[in-house]
Amino acid sequence: MVMSKACVNAVRAMVYLAAAPDNERRGHVSIRAVAEELGLSFHFLTKTLQRLTADGLLKSERGPRGGVALARPAGEISLLEIVGSIDGNDLQDQCILGLRGCGQEAPCPMHDEWVRERKRIQEIFKRSTLQRLARAVREGSVRLKDS
Repeated sequence: MVMSKACVNAVRAMVYLAAAPDNERRGHVSIRAVAEELGLSFHFLTKTLQRLTADGLLKSERGPRGGVALARPAGEISLLEIVGSIDGNDLQDQCILGLRGCGQEAPCPMHDEWVRERKRIQEIFKRSTLQRLARAVREGSVRLKDS
């Protein structure tokens, strides 16, 4: 798996927020509502979203009208930023087989192919904005949760 479970949940939640009608008014959406809508653990999602808030991708507000909202317009937030916030830059550096020290001098059997694919994935993540992903959700051509 390229992304951790926390990272996958973060991406799903961020796309959900970008697609939510409340986001157009820059309103906050309750974390509990996001968790329930996406079928995620509230406590696990809360910790994940705290990381995104600390990194400036979300803003949060406490209280009865509180919740989370995108910190910037959806078109300015890339999937690569979200992945970097939650999983760090491991995608850029990690061996696909998990071997320490994998590189040109001591490659794993998948090294050369993984280096090429990793660059391709990074470009896809960089080009993929929340705005584009949210548009597909609003149009109904994709889904964010299990059936």
